[in-house]
Amino acid sequence: MSDKKHPEYQYLDLMQDILENGVKQEDMGTNAVTYSVFGRQLRFDLSEGFPLLTTKKTWWHGILYELAWFIAGNNNIRYLLDNGVHIWDDYPYKVYREKMEKGDEPEISKEDFIEKIATDDEYAKKWGTLKYVYGEQWRAWPTKEDETIDQLQWVIDELRKDPDAHNTLVNAWNPEYLYEMAKPEKACRFPICHNMFQLNIKDGKLSLQLYQRSADIFLGVPFNIASYALLTTILAKVLKVEPGEFVHTFGDVHVYGNHLEQVKIQLERKPYPFSKVTLEGELNEIDDFKPEMVKLENYQSHPMIKGELSPTGGLKTKTWEKYTKGEKKN
Repeated sequence: MSDKKHPEYQYLDLMQDILENGVKQEDMGTNAVTYSVFGRQLRFDLSEGFPLLTTKKTWWHGILYELAWFIAGNNNIRYLLDNGVHIWDDYPYKVYREKMEKGDEPEISKEDFIEKIATDDEYAKKWGTLKYVYGEQWRAWPTKEDETIDQLQWVIDELRKDPDAHNTLVNAWNPEYLYEMAKPEKACRFPICHNMFQLNIKDGKLSLQLYQRSADIFLGVPFNIASYALLTTILAKVLKVEPGEFVHTFGDVHVYGNHLEQVKIQLERKPYPFSKVTLEGELNEIDDFKPEMVKLENYQSHPMIKGELSPTGGLKTKTWEKYTKGEKKN
């Protein structure tokens, strides 16, 4: 093990690849600049440590509670706000601004809007819900018969019946609600980026492969790696097997133009040994999962490197384009 290259170098090498080979592109809705490559893959053997990246401090609390939100099938950001997680705040405000710009709703800043969701139950019910987001697609995929399919429970049941199954996929990419494929009133205002994952058991170990169609390597990917590695660990415990590999397959993977200097700083750092994650208590069904069960041990990292989040993706609208370009009324 001492002569083996630290697995975090896969991530660092991918960032270097993007700096050297990335093609400059521009988001049509916000004019955000990215440098991107297409078709890459990382692999993490979870028996060798938990891949919470160490070359900058990664926000474990946010990763944990966002994943719990997904697993529960929750689609309202109130749960996240109640737990101090604000990474989804832009998206309900995007929906609200469309109505505000039409004069259908009173003008309000994003900060005041989020505060109202956090403190007013009725307001949260009306404005905090994000239809067709990950957790809802995982746990309540809508059908044409007005029923729902619990994909996450189905893959668990399928692997219990047949550990050799090759068909255990969970998909969040629903064309009926995405981009111009959707009816305007039903189209998602947020992007589905990590859109499909597959489970597989080999030699008593559960592995998970994620396909991510679009990936922000500096801010988003460290979250995605830890989140899906943790999901693999949780599902392995439910299925009474050991965690195997987390395989992260990318479509477009990119560095935002306003993150270039931060990436260069991170590339100068050497990784620390990976941490360890254990799950305490009985976990026989996925709905028994609670964030309090997760114990992170021996996490050591370099200091945080801050970078601005770019609220790109999802259905492009004129009101959000104007807002993100700085022409703000609030």
